[in-house]
Amino acid sequence: MSHIPVLLPESVKLLLEAPSLTTGGVVVDATFGGGGHSRALLQESMEKVTVIAVDRDPAAVSRARSLLSEFPSRFRLLTGNYADLSRLLIGIGIEHIDGLLLDIGLSSFQLEDEERGFSFQSDGPLDMRMDPAVGQPAAEIVNRADVRTLTRIFRNFGEEPYAAAIARRIVKQRQEAPLRTTRELAGLVEKMVPAYKSSRRHPATRIFQALRIVVNDELGALTQVLECGLEQLGPGGRMVVIAYHSLEDRIVKRFFRQAARGCVCPPKVPVCVCGCSPRVKILTGRGQRPTDAEIARNPRSRSAVLRAVEAL
Repeated sequence: MSHIPVLLPESVKLLLEAPSLTTGGVVVDATFGGGGHSRALLQESMEKVTVIAVDRDPAAVSRARSLLSEFPSRFRLLTGNYADLSRLLIGIGIEHIDGLLLDIGLSSFQLEDEERGFSFQSDGPLDMRMDPAVGQPAAEIVNRADVRTLTRIFRNFGEEPYAAAIARRIVKQRQEAPLRTTRELAGLVEKMVPAYKSSRRHPATRIFQALRIVVNDELGALTQVLECGLEQLGPGGRMVVIAYHSLEDRIVKRFFRQAARGCVCPPKVPVCVCGCSPRVKILTGRGQRPTDAEIARNPRSRSAVLRAVEAL
């Protein structure tokens, strides 16, 4: 099992070229995952940068041990949800940072561990929790939510065109026996959407995405970390975000545009009266995407979009 970091050189370069890091500073990797980005940041920055990693997945915390031994004075791991970033940093006496990385996709370790229930390509329990000790597993939602709730979840968080039909089929199926495994759920969806064979995307992709987002409150956590992360960035510090689906990327894009615009007055107001100033400048325009060569090496990077800003 291996994890290939996505957009690695691009993200590391953007972060380490932050004006506030000229004489050294702190970069936070708030989505440690497989540790690839943290390792590259430590190696490329030589002795001038301290990297603080954050992750709520106990397996990721365990993988951090090698970096802790290699870079004992420059690497630190905090266990927790990145939505609580401000509290985590204040807890160790850090009020301002110089860089923040958010690589908000699943790691290969999570996808390939069938016991975690993230993937429909293997058979495991319908769990999907980033932290197995927190929240309710996906099976509870699938087997308890009514048709209306399931439809809303699949439509709003998976953008699934067959949301209502799949929700009705799930409710009918669980009257005979509850859905407990990833294969059971994926198989049910596959039978309903046979046309997927002409597409690269398995029909259960959106369903699994929607459930994972709800189980882990991913969009809520993303909104929180963007705001508190920007508050933690000192002038000249940079935030780099890598998103993997349109719901995430839309939140990031809108947040960065608003932070760069500053003014929150209604469009019909001829003169600004809110007094809000731009908080960042956007560094990536429409966003950076993986090269064809990277996609060939790592097909999971295909949907990634990188966006970056610099704090003013």
